[in-house]
Amino acid sequence: MSDDFMLDTDDLTRRMDGAMANLRTEFASLRTGRASASMLEPVQVEAYGQMTPINQVGTVNVPEPRMVTINVWDKGLVGKVEKAIRESGLGINPQLNGTIIMLPIPELNEERRRELGKVAAQYAESARVAIRNLRRDGMDQIKKAKADGLSEDDQRFWEAEVQELTDKYVKKVDAALETKQEEIMQV
Repeated sequence: MSDDFMLDTDDLTRRMDGAMANLRTEFASLRTGRASASMLEPVQVEAYGQMTPINQVGTVNVPEPRMVTINVWDKGLVGKVEKAIRESGLGINPQLNGTIIMLPIPELNEERRRELGKVAAQYAESARVAIRNLRRDGMDQIKKAKADGLSEDDQRFWEAEVQELTDKYVKKVDAALETKQEEIMQV
């Protein structure tokens, strides 16, 4: 049995990539004072009896650096889209112009920038926790294999592999956080 054990590092890598992708999505939703269509990705609208992403009920554009527009395709959904944006916690006040919703992006003050930096740090910590949980899953597989006859040398080898992978992804999270915080604090 001991020679047959092969930890699926590809699966661990794929799952850690998923944690990084989730972190990038959460970071994209943070306002940095510049308009970005991705800031609306987490906003869901109740349309046709189900929750739907904004980009599936209208066209999201960034016509200028401090403005996002949404051209809602169904006139009956304009109010629901506006309400979803107001309740999203983005701190943006939508303005209606027919079926077009304009979102002027206000200048961020110093206090708001610090708050967003803290939110970014919380997102990064959640990603680190997810990565450490995946590390624990890998270590548990190794312990189980050890109980089934895996040699101590093989156990150490696989534990080092899992730890190396974990360290690599934690560094990626830290780098992404540093980049995002610089972006947030940039005036």
